[in-house]
Amino acid sequence: MKSATRGATLARVWALLRPSDANRATHSEKWLAAIGGFAGILAVLWISHGVLDLQGATMVVGSMGASAVLLFAVPHGALSQPWAVLGGHLISAFIGVSCAQYIGDPLLAAALAVGLAIGAMYYLHCLHPPGGATALVAVLGGEAVRELGYSFIFSPVLENALIILAMAVLLNLPFQHRRYPPALSRPAEEKESHGEKALIAHSDLVYALSQLDSFIDVSEEDLIRIYTLAVHHTHDPVRCHLHGEVCGAEHTDCLCRQLRSAEG
Repeated sequence: MKSATRGATLARVWALLRPSDANRATHSEKWLAAIGGFAGILAVLWISHGVLDLQGATMVVGSMGASAVLLFAVPHGALSQPWAVLGGHLISAFIGVSCAQYIGDPLLAAALAVGLAIGAMYYLHCLHPPGGATALVAVLGGEAVRELGYSFIFSPVLENALIILAMAVLLNLPFQHRRYPPALSRPAEEKESHGEKALIAHSDLVYALSQLDSFIDVSEEDLIRIYTLAVHHTHDPVRCHLHGEVCGAEHTDCLCRQLRSAEG
């Protein structure tokens, strides 16, 4: 009886811990992400080591290491986009330096810096998790970081953010499906050719996302692209899909016609 209960408990624990992502990326995709992270962080380390001592450089690069994971492993994620990277790091650095200078207790200053950084990034639409680490470094990064004061925002934080963004653009550029930012990843004509625009309007998508009341790390373009690919996989594209026309009576297999019939 006890062994059965223990087995059921372990099964529940494993259900909570097991990976929830499909992780269907190819081996080449995974190696491209790894090589990009290596090159990006090597460049960031070279800059930071020239500005800070080893301790400060290590802590600053820690936050940039988290950015590298996003930029090279999830280049099209909402948290990985240029404004999220730049705004997240710079705003968090400003908040962290301010807390370090005006709050005497370093533990309270560090906790407040991270909390305020999260709130500011949310409201300014630049949510970037590594920004929380940047705010923390500004408070706990040691004497070398404290001596920099507000110049810490520009050197090394701004420099590092620009370097890793540049590396993300350059290293992803040869691979069309990985191009960063996503606006470079697909030809302009592809964006205009999908008839599925009639199936899911921008206002409908905004409404659906608002109902979740949570941050979703996927861009609107990618959501529509996923939806489009799913529709094409299930239904043969018909004229209304390809050219944005209204479905005719002969298009009985068209998904948008079926949806209108169901709604009616």
